[in-house]
Amino acid sequence: MIKPTLRAVFLFALSAPLALFLAMARPDLWSWSFAYGLMILAAIGFDMLLTPRLKRVVVDVTPTERLFIGETGHCRIRIRARAACHLDLLLEQRGPLDQPRVEHVYARAAASTDHVIALTPRQRGRVFLDALWLRMRGPTGLIEISERRPLGQMIDIVPNVRGVQNAALQFFSSEAIHGVKVQRQKGEGAEFEALRDYVPGLDPRHLDWKHSARHGKLLCKEFQTERNHQIILAFDTGYLMREPIAGLARLDHAINAALVLSWISLRSGDLVGLYGFDAVVRSFHVPMRGLARFSSLQRATAELDYHTEETNFTLGLTELNIRLKRRALIILFTDFVDTVTAELLIENLQRVANRHVVVLVTLRDNLLQNTVDQDPQSFEHVAESVIAQDFIRERSIVFERLQRMGLHCLDVPSTSLSIALINRYLLIKERGLI
Repeated sequence: MIKPTLRAVFLFALSAPLALFLAMARPDLWSWSFAYGLMILAAIGFDMLLTPRLKRVVVDVTPTERLFIGETGHCRIRIRARAACHLDLLLEQRGPLDQPRVEHVYARAAASTDHVIALTPRQRGRVFLDALWLRMRGPTGLIEISERRPLGQMIDIVPNVRGVQNAALQFFSSEAIHGVKVQRQKGEGAEFEALRDYVPGLDPRHLDWKHSARHGKLLCKEFQTERNHQIILAFDTGYLMREPIAGLARLDHAINAALVLSWISLRSGDLVGLYGFDAVVRSFHVPMRGLARFSSLQRATAELDYHTEETNFTLGLTELNIRLKRRALIILFTDFVDTVTAELLIENLQRVANRHVVVLVTLRDNLLQNTVDQDPQSFEHVAESVIAQDFIRERSIVFERLQRMGLHCLDVPSTSLSIALINRYLLIKERGLI
């Protein structure tokens, strides 16, 4: 498409006031305004002849294979033009991405020019790159030529596996200097490991009196941390988990932390499953073992969609309790607003905690604390601080009730969620609570 620029329209529009001025001041020169208009039209035509054609510009678009939530991906564009020119590029896209910006590129003559467009996803899902718009202006800036190049490409937005790999490498880095070796984790589990001589400091409750009498000396039992436990990653996909924190939805923060934990659990020999629910049950994957299971867990978490329904804890937790046939560690990622909305959550968690070990994970929003700590400048600020303090107090009341019931509660910022979750998992394993 070829059209005049705003500069050309402005210059041509000057012929009207010029004609009016000449008609009032010098009527004999009134015809010069027509000559001015014809001159601008001739300049536009001359600019059109000098402008290279976009058909001679070859553009190759190579987007990244997938985008990781919370990170910036790239779409690489290679331009080959016969003549040097200035191009404006704009991606026509659909999906949960930041709004595209017009990119200005200078293409060299008879050479390849590479340009990278940043793609920043905000939610999991799919991104569609429908077309690439090209725009070129003439040497004098009087015309512009635009063209739409269809692309028809699709990019999947998946959970942040790179963060999982980095965290896992740091967690297992202590084994790097020794190579691959068997790691025995001794703790307060119930799996018998060996007998050893009793020394002061060992737990007298672990004395084996039968073998001590046989050998004529005190022998103490040694235990190791148990394996083959069932770990269930339960996600609340209701409307409260859509709220963004630090640019990402609460659900995405929970998925990233859960993937880190699943990698460590699978490598430790445990079985990991997945469960998603809100108003209805959305997904359930039976716990399985082995690192090969991690890829299927990644795909399963990528399928967890954002929903606007209110979470039905009675249906979701009861269904999960029925499907689990043996004792398991259930890690529930959810959120609540106040004590009223948390009543059903507390009631149903009590039933689940009678059979299983439950860890309730919520994300602490610093906005409430910042609202309380801000200096009051007006009566509205005072009212906001009081309301925020009420919300914080009601959340603390809910956590106190849950802890008295024997549940493990984590209410941490998004930046420290993975570390806190792994530490709590290791503590539960060490104490043999599962």
